[in-house]
Parts: sequence; structure tokens; C-alpha cells
Amino acid sequence: MLHAELWNANQDLARACRAHPFVRGLADGTLPTDAFRRYIAQDTFFLRAFLRAYAATAARVDDLDLVQELHDLMGGVLEELKLHRAYAQRLQIDLDGVRPYAATRAYTDFLMRTAWQSPPGETLAAMTPCMRLYAWLGCSLAPPIPSNPYADWIHNYASPAFEALAARLEALLDRLAENTPAVRDAYRYALEYELNFFAAPLEESP
Repeated sequence: MLHAELWNANQDLARACRAHPFVRGLADGTLPTDAFRRYIAQDTFFLRAFLRAYAATAARVDDLDLVQELHDLMGGVLEELKLHRAYAQRLQIDLDGVRPYAATRAYTDFLMRTAWQSPPGETLAAMTPCMRLYAWLGCSLAPPIPSNPYADWIHNYASPAFEALAARLEALLDRLAENTPAVRDAYRYALEYELNFFAAPLEESP
């Protein structure tokens, strides 16, 4: 299956994300709260673009079954945004005034440019790595120790519900994309952006 080939071909980047100090801090609960606050703000900005990429893809296809699948996947993003709002309320994060870091803006620009200018298969290749990476990270970090302040984050991405969403997106990728250089590049670029995205909250000032 194409999704498995692409994931396996990019294990170096997936492992680099897992080994990143940001993710290690989530795993053992030592990530500074301010870094997590910055991450939630940036991830909210990113998820809003991710939602628009789904919508742009849906607007460019005629298959109503595919539109329904994309609509359902958009529902998953909306649920993530609800969780981020809950974090924002608890941690006093202003989600409406987020100024994207360079890494965030580069990632969202890549997604939107692909969604509007490339075939749907390439767009799905750019979006699938995010979902698969987070499902993989969640499972690799679970179960968290009870005292871990980021246990909810880990539980969410380790959940069967999130794995199901990732698998549905991978099924669409298999259906619409071919193993072309453009598809392979989109998939790898997305994982490179993910690695940079994890680095930004530790490197950028508020």
C-alpha cells in the first residue's frame, strides 16, 4: 500500500521527531509550560489551515463519496480544535491573536499552496504525514505516568478514534495518489515541516 511505503521510506524523519527534545519533554512531563503554551497557539493556527486544506480539496473534486470522507475528516480537526480551546482556557492562551512562527507559516503555506494548485492525491500526501505521525507518537508515548501534565495530550493521540482518522486519510491517499516523485516529495516535505514545527516552541520567544 502506498501509505505504508511512504511512511516506511521516511522513518528517519519520524524517529527524529520522536527523539526531539520537545517530544521527549511531552513524554516525561518535563516540557516547560511556556513552551507547551506556545505550541498550542501555533498548532491552533496550523489546524485552522489544515481544515482549510481539506475544504479546498473537497471543493476541487466531484465525487460525493470523497467529499463526504473529507467532511468527516474535517470533523476530526474540529474536535482537535475544541481540545486546544480547552487548553487555552486552562493555560490562558490567546488563540485569536496568534502570530505564526516562521516554521508554522512555512508549513501552512505549503499545505494551502498544495491544496489549491496540485492534484488531490498530492494534497493528501502533504496532509497524511501529520495524522500518521501524531498517531504514532501518541502510541509510542503511551501510557504516560499519572503525574505527567501532558497525559491528556498523549491519550488523545494514542486513542483508537485518532488512529481511525489517520487510517481513513491513508485510505484516501491510497485511492487517489500514485507513487510519483511529486507525491513522495510532498510526503517528505510535510515530515520535515513537522520536525521544524516541534523545534519552534523551544527556540522562539513568545
